Amino acid sequence: MNAEIISVGTELLLGQVVNTDAAIVAQALSGLGINLLYSAVVGDNEERLRAAVETAISRSDLLVMTGGLGPTADDLTKETTAAAAGKKLALHQESLERIQNYFNEKKVSENQEKQAWLPEGCTVLQNDNGTAPGCAFQAENGCTIIMLPGPPSELAPMLHHYAVPYLAQNQDSVIVSHNIHIYGRGEAPVAQMMDDLMDGENPTLAPYAKEGECMLRVTAKAPTPEEADKMCQPLMDEIRRRLGDFIYSVDVETLEELVVQELQKQGKTLATAESCTGGLLAKRVTDIPGSSAVFQTGCVTYANSAKEALLDVPHDVLARHGAVSEETARAMAQGIVKRAGADIGIGITGIAGPEGGTSEKPVGLIYIALSDGKDTWVAKRSPIGRTKSRQWHRHCAASQALDMTRRYLAGLPVLFD
Repeated sequence: MNAEIISVGTELLLGQVVNTDAAIVAQALSGLGINLLYSAVVGDNEERLRAAVETAISRSDLLVMTGGLGPTADDLTKETTAAAAGKKLALHQESLERIQNYFNEKKVSENQEKQAWLPEGCTVLQNDNGTAPGCAFQAENGCTIIMLPGPPSELAPMLHHYAVPYLAQNQDSVIVSHNIHIYGRGEAPVAQMMDDLMDGENPTLAPYAKEGECMLRVTAKAPTPEEADKMCQPLMDEIRRRLGDFIYSVDVETLEELVVQELQKQGKTLATAESCTGGLLAKRVTDIPGSSAVFQTGCVTYANSAKEALLDVPHDVLARHGAVSEETARAMAQGIVKRAGADIGIGITGIAGPEGGTSEKPVGLIYIALSDGKDTWVAKRSPIGRTKSRQWHRHCAASQALDMTRRYLAGLPVLFD
């Protein structure tokens, strides 16, 4: 089955809203073994929208529409798509009652009632998180059309709870993908190491660059998820053999997610002392649900006086070696682990730029230390190649701190070559 997505909304075209809907739908279609060939964004214009829908219906087996199902005058998706597909709209009483119950009113305005008018004979997709129902139906030429609301908080549950089961009824195969996350080796060298493995047709292997790290995706297609997963395993085993402990996870999406999980499993706690990263490491850790059980505290100590007062960094260390030094990073990690009473302490100090660098200490020079109260390890990040942004240096420093923590918890060498 070949599919395409049309996302509706002038705000998407103007860049005022990021089109996350298309990514959510694309991932779901891939999981069903449906080939996505086209994805487009159309503004709130009836003429252009109808032309796009007619083109999609003529060349695809499945069209998924996102957005434009609401109560306002510029919500044109349902009316325009139904007309292009040769369908009339009819009032769906159950959907109307759900809207009335939502607002706790026996009679709602015409605008709100508009959302309950759906293509005749369609399968209604219930909205458990808003007012506008979705629907699925066939155009006159047999193309399946699914319409989903625009807000991701409404679209995602409707898609997974109702649209995916609807589509799965007619699928004879599924696609299973596994994401292998790698830290410490870039996309180019990893791709070179995997060159002979990337010619396969089923399963397939593809590399992806991420900020400061990379990922390999192994994908297989089979009649059942179990068979597809079994097809992936030999290839994944070979990738593990080649990359070893540079692989930090399979299907755990971020370093911080993995670190929080491992801290929880081992009953250990973490504390952070940051300078150039400005609290980014602490933020990434505390973005993860459940981090309150493992994260003790985080200090942002930009000034030398703060490093001395809050972390007990010796004055003579700062005077002799400077704030950006291995010695200061070491003292920061040791200070925070002692002050917080944590099992692991991280200290980060460096020059994120774009200013402040010197010939001896250029922009991008960052020291990251990890201490467990007994031993302390310090990694040095040196700038290489073209100048990177401040955000890039900060993100990568936080990522390396997380990778060092991951390695420590796994009993691996904390530092890698």
